[in-house]
Amino acid sequence: MRHLILASESPRRKELLQNAGFRFQVVPVKVSEIPDKNLNVNEQILEIAGRKARAAFEDLRGRFKEPFVVLAADTEVILDDGPLGKPSSPEDAVRTLKNLSGRVHEVITAVWMIDSSSGKAVSHLETTKVFFRILSETEIRDYVATGEPMDKAGSYGIQGLGGRLVERIEGDFQNVVGLPVGAVKKMIQQNDWSFRA
Repeated sequence: MRHLILASESPRRKELLQNAGFRFQVVPVKVSEIPDKNLNVNEQILEIAGRKARAAFEDLRGRFKEPFVVLAADTEVILDDGPLGKPSSPEDAVRTLKNLSGRVHEVITAVWMIDSSSGKAVSHLETTKVFFRILSETEIRDYVATGEPMDKAGSYGIQGLGGRLVERIEGDFQNVVGLPVGAVKKMIQQNDWSFRA
């Protein structure tokens, strides 16, 4: 039996895993999230998630005596082939939401898992298409005034008030929140990993 280690401080990832019935420990890591410009967008997201997983794995390997699996993820909101980060100011959030209004964008999450027993590393990329309604300036400014967009890539949270801005999605809803739990479960099954209850 292994321990599951979440290499993320994201309250949304933590909540998604808890709701799926997982028991785990949180080991936050600090790594550079500056993308490698020589890679395409998908490769950049995978590479950043891999950095997080490897950093947590190296940190724990020396001091954690029992077997464990590290789970790390990186989620990006992509519009016109470029990532939309977290807003730097309320006006920046307004600009981003104006750009998203009436358009379709992608939310891409890279998941990495590393097993301490074998050293085996597996990764997965999940993409969800998100279609925004046409938004009025008032709607956008009222939403930004709630403060919800300020710590979120793409300047909205689909699981909160930001869900009202979305017309529909194609793909995994949980992926847009921050972790495609279905894909994580599949990775665990494929590798025959069992975790402490």
